[in-house]
Amino acid sequence: MYHPQSTDQIRRRQQSWVRLLIVVAVGILVCALVLIGARGAIREQGALSMRTAILEHAKQCCAVEGAYPKSISYLVDHYGLVINDKDYVITYDCYADNVVPSVVVVPK
Repeated sequence: MYHPQSTDQIRRRQQSWVRLLIVVAVGILVCALVLIGARGAIREQGALSMRTAILEHAKQCCAVEGAYPKSISYLVDHYGLVINDKDYVITYDCYADNVVPSVVVVPK
């Protein structure tokens, strides 16, 4: 049997749909912000891991050869270091053979 709806019932139903759409939109916005924050944290962690790997390879080179390498390309060629030039800017400065090199890795 058909029961006609009053204007008050129609208005309440429309308001409930609007509330639902607002809640869904806020949920999507919160998820997007969380993903953006997580992406930045992952890039920072990757930069830290890259720096640690470079320093470990440099220390290994010093232990084997008695001196720190002059360039990062030496570590890549002779010690199997793999670097990600596409996502990170890497600065490697070696002042002397017996001083630990300065390594800075920054996400692009």
